[in-house]
Parts: sequence; C-alpha cells; structure tokens
Amino acid sequence: MRAVVIGGGLAGIAAALELADAGADVQLLEARPRLGGATFSIERDGIWLDNGQHVFLRCCTAYISFLERLGVSDQVHLQRRLELPVLSPSGRKASLARNSLPAPLHLSGSLARFGFLSARERLQAVRAALALRELDLADPALDERTFGDWLAERGQSPRAIETFWDLIVLPTVNLRSSEASLALATKVFQTGLLERADASDVGYARVPLQRLHGDAAGRALAAAGAAVHLKARVSAIVAGAAGFAVTWAGGTLAADAVVLAVPHDDAAELLPEGALEPGVDPTALGASPIVNLHVVYDRPVTDLPFAAGVGTPVQWVFDRTASAGLERGQCLAVSLSGADAYLGRSVEELRGLFVPALAALFPAAARAEVQSFFVTREPRATFRGTPRSARHRPGPVTRVPGLVLAGAWTDTGWPATMEGAVRSGVRAAQAALGAPTVRTHLAA
Repeated sequence: MRAVVIGGGLAGIAAALELADAGADVQLLEARPRLGGATFSIERDGIWLDNGQHVFLRCCTAYISFLERLGVSDQVHLQRRLELPVLSPSGRKASLARNSLPAPLHLSGSLARFGFLSARERLQAVRAALALRELDLADPALDERTFGDWLAERGQSPRAIETFWDLIVLPTVNLRSSEASLALATKVFQTGLLERADASDVGYARVPLQRLHGDAAGRALAAAGAAVHLKARVSAIVAGAAGFAVTWAGGTLAADAVVLAVPHDDAAELLPEGALEPGVDPTALGASPIVNLHVVYDRPVTDLPFAAGVGTPVQWVFDRTASAGLERGQCLAVSLSGADAYLGRSVEELRGLFVPALAALFPAAARAEVQSFFVTREPRATFRGTPRSARHRPGPVTRVPGLVLAGAWTDTGWPATMEGAVRSGVRAAQAALGAPTVRTHLAA
C-alpha cells in the first residue's frame, strides 16, 4: 500500500508508524519545519521553553505506548501515586492524593481533608462524584448540556465548582465547567479518577517536548522506512479511480490511502466535497486558547514539581528548570487553560499580574529576582468542547474510500489531549489498512 499521511503532529506520527509497521510505503507531509504538531519547544536566551505544559495520566495507555515506540519512555516522569498540591494566596494548602483503597474510595481521605470546601460541600462533592460515575457515556444527551448546569443541579456551590471541579475540568477540557460539555467532563472523571485507583497518577516530560516528540519521531519514522517531508504544505487531495493525488509544493504524490491528520479548520479546507456526513462541520468546533508564562528566577523559590492554584489567577504551575537547561536559579511555567481573558494582554500586563500572584503562592519568590519573563500563546490550542460539539467530530472513516481522518478533534471519546491524538492516529491507520483488528504497537 502507498500511504500518504498529511500532518506531523502526534496523530500523524502515530498513524505513519502504524502504517509503516504494517508494511505500507509511507510518505508523511508536514507544513511546519519540524515534527510534533501542537507540542513543541522554542529556545529563548539559551533557555528551552515548551509551548505548553502537556501532562498525561497513567490511564493514557495509548500515549504511554507511543512514547515506548519512540524509545523515549525513560524521558518522562510518572508519579508512583497521585499527589496534587493545591495552594492559595492565603497560605492555606490542600492536596488531592490517593490512598491504597480501590476506586472510587481511593480519594476519600484527601477529599475529607480538602480544606477549601466546607464539610457540607465535601459531602455534596462525594455524592456528585458517585452520580457522575453512573452516567452512561454512550448517552447522546450528555452532550446537550454543560457540566456546570449538571453540578448545580446536584447541589454544588459556586465555590465547590471553582475550587474543586474546575481544578480538573479546566486543564483537561480547556474550558470551565460552566462551558464544558457534560459528556467530555464525564469522560475525564470516569476514566481519569473514578474507575481505577491508579488512573490519575500524573506524568510529565523531563526534557523539552520537541526532543521528546518531534526529534524522536523523526528517528523512529526513518528507522521504520517512512519518508518525512517538512515544510510541505498540502494544497489539494484529489480522489480518482486509481487512488489519490496529493499535491504540495514539491509536486504530486500518488497514494492508495490518505490519512488527513491536521487541525480541524485545515482539514475542512482540504477535504473533498461530500467527504463528511451531512451536518458534520469541523469548523463549527471553534477553538479554545492556552497561554503559558515562563518565569525565570535567580534562585529556587519552590521545591514542588507542580501545583494547582485556588483563589489566584495561577491555575497550574510547573517547575521546568531541568528541561529548560537552566544551571542556576529556577524556571517556573504557569499554564493558563481556557485563556480567552489573557490572550490579548501584553507581556507587561501579564507580568504585572502574575509575578505578584506567584509571590503570594511561594513566599520565597517575593525575595527573588525575576531574570526573564516569556509568554507563549496558542490561540487555537484545542477545539472548544462545549455542548453539541460531538456532532461535529467525525470518526476516522470518510465517505471517500481510502481517505481517513486523524486528530484529537475527531471522535475519540476523549477531550483534545495527547492521548486522544495518538488513539485517533492508530484508528485511522487501521481503517486505511482495511483491517480494524490489525495488531497495533500502540495500545489503543
């Protein structure tokens, strides 16, 4: 089989490896000058900064297998047991940590001591979590309403939603509970927290993401025999009786199968007319931004690898000193999901707001000198996972035989995550091969 994969993000890489491992002749075309898609790193003043703080959980089995396939599983850290520090400017601290009990009792101890909620709010949160566990993910009605409305109906106070539920929903769905689809939030909590005790253990890269994903993928694809073309923006996909003609600046490639693994807006422009079912419109998915702030101090200000914030504009903060290549001081990265309110703010405005906010969480930061303050913005980081978004997320198979779709925006059952991207790539490759039960190297 001659296969062309369009897009070199995690979905395209996963699809290309799956096809090559099955014996296909694979050509991968990527418009950027690098592989890795939405996960990459940049160098500023000799410091390596990731465009976003992409974490994963132990339940992300396809992504973990993907790292093993790339040969970089030793370059990530995965918690032995979930421990998530939660900080506030008042000095109050809490933690979400699991014990040795089976799910869903594994979080009972830390929830009982979660000081940001009253005793009544904690009891109500437990009841809501048990009700959430019983929801049927196959029920299309879940995608007709917001998670926030569902929580309010179950007695969750605005404070409980802000300090507990949004702590998880915001970084995973990239929207607050008030906007997020109940279907997506249910998936997050059921798979990530309520079904398996160890599912929520947090993992993160110990090296720059470009090294973890893009660079490693280049080596793995070359070893698998796949040809990679960078700076290769595709302008047209034409289906014919003998297969496909894929046109890009370097010419035209003939293919028996095409995997289209690009962002949803780009996919809509390249798809042949009538390729999707009537009513499915990827452009209707919209976009939700992520903004990341990279703050370099002249000295260490915290010994925590990461923490979440409550009552502060700091949503999540990560220690990225080692991966940044910093020899002295400390580099903290603040990740802001659902960042519409911050996207248009200047660097000076963001610095004026977040440097004091970090000092309020980490007292040592008030005595430290900020040596650098960088901002990275991803205006279209993910699709907008609001109610009724599921109807615009097609599966891998299109109405054009041999043309399949991949990407975290497709119908993976997951929010726009690295796990969803990898799963979509594997499924697309299987569909292109015409063998849904083909043995896969990526446990999807």
